[in-house]
Amino acid sequence: MLHVRNQEASLPAARATAADPPPTVTDGPPRVKPRDPYFDNAKYLAIVLVGIGHAWTPLRGDSRTAAALYDFVYTFHMPAFILLAGYFSRGYTGRPEQLKRLITGIGLPYVLFEVGYILFKRWGDDDPDYPFSLLDPYYVTWFLIALFVWRLTSPIWRVVRWPLPIALVIAALASVSPHLGDDLNIQRVLQFLPFFVLGLMLRPEHFELLRRPFARPLAVAVLAVGLAVAFWVSPQVEHSWFYRTNSAQEMGADAWAGVAATLGLFAAGLVLTAAFLALVPTRATWFTALGAGTIYGYLLHGFIAKGSRWWDWYEAGWVGTPAGHVAVTLIGAAVITALCTSPVRRAFRFLVEPSMDWAFTQEARRPASRRPVRSG
Repeated sequence: MLHVRNQEASLPAARATAADPPPTVTDGPPRVKPRDPYFDNAKYLAIVLVGIGHAWTPLRGDSRTAAALYDFVYTFHMPAFILLAGYFSRGYTGRPEQLKRLITGIGLPYVLFEVGYILFKRWGDDDPDYPFSLLDPYYVTWFLIALFVWRLTSPIWRVVRWPLPIALVIAALASVSPHLGDDLNIQRVLQFLPFFVLGLMLRPEHFELLRRPFARPLAVAVLAVGLAVAFWVSPQVEHSWFYRTNSAQEMGADAWAGVAATLGLFAAGLVLTAAFLALVPTRATWFTALGAGTIYGYLLHGFIAKGSRWWDWYEAGWVGTPAGHVAVTLIGAAVITALCTSPVRRAFRFLVEPSMDWAFTQEARRPASRRPVRSG
């Protein structure tokens, strides 16, 4: 989801690194592994779904179709991002240069955008008393703090025997633990954790299965069934279950419902994510290059999404018509696409990808492949 200067594929919310190659001795510059267009395509298409989902939010109350589409997309768009984030975190071991990227690519942007969103809230929503708090992520910034925590725990999941079952147990326990509170949006961090852990466990051959000819027609059938189910259950389902921001008790449900929802949403999210990834083009397309800048689209589009609610853009009469719903969908996709382009990335790189070499030791600034090999 992120643009990475060393050409390693990465994700929203933050620089997610692929497995690092072993150090080699060479007389020339280090070789750079080329980007796989498949993953850039997947990241771009996923971020478009995020933008469309946020554009649909004000429409769901007046349209069963919009509500069903909203629930359908929310079942898998963030799970897909998180799974890919885990996949590209496989090489994270806590080396100095990795810690530097963690701080500058995730930690610092979280602080900057958290402050930016709160200031925007105070001004745009005429709410000057809205409190500052770096412990309470606002809107889209939750993903950065979650990714920061998940990335730090990556080495742990590689040494435990049953990482995915353990992560599922943690997610289920979180869903029935109202005492956890709201700091760092911990409910989301824990309830979405299984998708990140699963991503850590995946290997290239798993994605190769999704690229085989039989996968695409099967994926179309799976997504069609998922959409039909969403249309059927949407009127009876509380949308908050898809956000993972609260425990079952906080939503007025029994504890068993939290456990059932955790397992059910994980299964549904995994199946739909696999179907989505099976339909992603494997070759370079016109939007492949945009996949390197999806963190920009993710972090910046929230200002437009929030402003559109505060400033009553959805009150226009045409928005409530079927044609208006289609137009809102296209506008949401177009806006987030524009925010992933090179001019936007150049303009906001100082916020999204600050270098800050001056704040780190030489060891942290030096790539692992260029470090001297210690003998003995």
